[in-house]
Amino acid sequence: MTKNKASEDGSYLFQVDILIRAPSNGIAMEKLLHLLNEGELADYRIQSGMKLGETIKKELASSERTSLLLTDNLDAKIRGYIQSNKLIRVNLNRGKGIKQSMPCRIVNFDPEQTLLTLYHVDEKRVYSIYLNEIDDFIE
Repeated sequence: MTKNKASEDGSYLFQVDILIRAPSNGIAMEKLLHLLNEGELADYRIQSGMKLGETIKKELASSERTSLLLTDNLDAKIRGYIQSNKLIRVNLNRGKGIKQSMPCRIVNFDPEQTLLTLYHVDEKRVYSIYLNEIDDFIE
């Protein structure tokens, strides 16, 4: 416990670490709040140790990682193009109003990053394109 600052009205500010034994973080927080509210404290601020909402944060983070762009139907369609080595046309939206139509073959697909590797048959070049840049697959 360290004495930090005195004010003109006789109030003092301390920084403390408090250990509370409890079966869960929520119950420990409840005990701490009960102790602080019963005391003759002018004000208090809990700066760390709160782990409330961690489950919600984890669920939201995992749902953000699973892309809404990729459905089972789209995944099967892309894998079918790769296996058959079929020539297709991909309509791209590169952003800032730039649209492109590319005759290509799909070489590889990374569902984790939603990244397609395309071989442009006219230019004989390989491009890496994110799935969100693709407007349409035309057979």
